[in-house]
Amino acid sequence: MRRLPLVFLIAVLGSSSAWAFFDDKEARRQIADLQINAEARFDQQARAQLELSAQIQRQAEEIARLRGQIETLTHELEQSRKRQQDFYLDLDSRLRKLEPQQVADSAPATDPAAGPKAAIAGDPAKEAQAYDAALELFKAGKYKESAAAFAGFVDQYPAGSLAPNAQYWLGNAWYAQRNCTKAIEAQSQIGTRYPDSDKAPDALLSIATCQQELGNRKGATRTLETLLEKHPASPAAEKARERLKKK
Repeated sequence: MRRLPLVFLIAVLGSSSAWAFFDDKEARRQIADLQINAEARFDQQARAQLELSAQIQRQAEEIARLRGQIETLTHELEQSRKRQQDFYLDLDSRLRKLEPQQVADSAPATDPAAGPKAAIAGDPAKEAQAYDAALELFKAGKYKESAAAFAGFVDQYPAGSLAPNAQYWLGNAWYAQRNCTKAIEAQSQIGTRYPDSDKAPDALLSIATCQQELGNRKGATRTLETLLEKHPASPAAEKARERLKKK
């Protein structure tokens, strides 16, 4: 009877040791599994980070490429505008050489009682001189001074043969200063005050350009359509058709 408790105790201790040994082995296995899983997650995160880094690098390269294209297109656009501006300046200068005699022939007689301003307005030589001075300022890139000179010219010679041209270059002078609002204002006066002028279609084209740059695409489209409706045979109308095709 006394041996039973001892045997039972040995059996219990033996099973406890086996259980303890089993728990230690299982814990090591679980630790190993956790380590493997942790390393796997680390590798996965590392690969994802590398992939993200590569993607960011590709996007940076694409942005740099697009920025380069934008700079190139901007430069080409500026050059195109410069060539167009030079063309109009040259054309204006060539036409000006033919105009003084015509102006002199068609100039109305002045009324001495009307005052000094009327006398100046009736002098084609002084009118041409004032116009040329404003145009030279524009050619020299002095756009602010040119705008003031052309505005003064139109104010002084509103009915002169060069008034529509001066109004047109006034709009260009404002545009050269990146003031599209003032440019539209000036060019709109041509359609109101000088609708039959040769500059009327060019003024509408300039207005459409400014509207486009201001983000008013619908307004630009309407202006181009008006240009085609009123001046379908003008050189500006051909440019308007090309622009409408691209919209």
